[in-house]
Amino acid sequence: MAAVLPKAVRELTQELTLLPGVGMKTAQRLALHLLRQQRGTTARLAETIATLHDRVQTCSVCFSLADDAMCAICKDPSRTKSTLCIVEDALDVEAIERTGSYTGVYHVLGGLLSPLAGVGVDQLTLKELAARAEKEAIQEVIIALEHSMEGEATTRHIMSYIKNLDIPVTRLARGLPTGGDIEFADALTLNAAFSGRTKV
Repeated sequence: MAAVLPKAVRELTQELTLLPGVGMKTAQRLALHLLRQQRGTTARLAETIATLHDRVQTCSVCFSLADDAMCAICKDPSRTKSTLCIVEDALDVEAIERTGSYTGVYHVLGGLLSPLAGVGVDQLTLKELAARAEKEAIQEVIIALEHSMEGEATTRHIMSYIKNLDIPVTRLARGLPTGGDIEFADALTLNAAFSGRTKV
């Protein structure tokens, strides 16, 4: 059967299906939508995508995403530096910040341990976490990872890295469903999870 859509549209559709949650039909709709836009609109989108890697850095302190060498949270002198919240990625930082209830700092692991997916200790910032916990005057570590097999395995590794430092470790508890992603939790649920965190 002959292809109906032009090659350029088919190629864009194929690229769009690489995005999470975008299937073939959605990708086709997006491709056709972009085709209907003014050239300036698509040019801005293309430029933004093309320069994304050049404009985004990894924070040298917490390993979240940043505009500069250090993220806005690590630069902020009003943050409570003695409370360290460990999260999977920058989307979790964004979700927690939306609650307005946490004033400490973060450590972004860059994923969760998952041997089946090829994510081991060396792919995460666990060694950097241990060095940071030892060097900085941390008085509480909050583990804010999802309650899944990968999250539990990662939590056990975190505990093994910091167990000799005599730092109280708590974990978000109440309100977060087993297997639920923190980035998808609403502000009220995250507030409840922070206020109801339990000692590990």
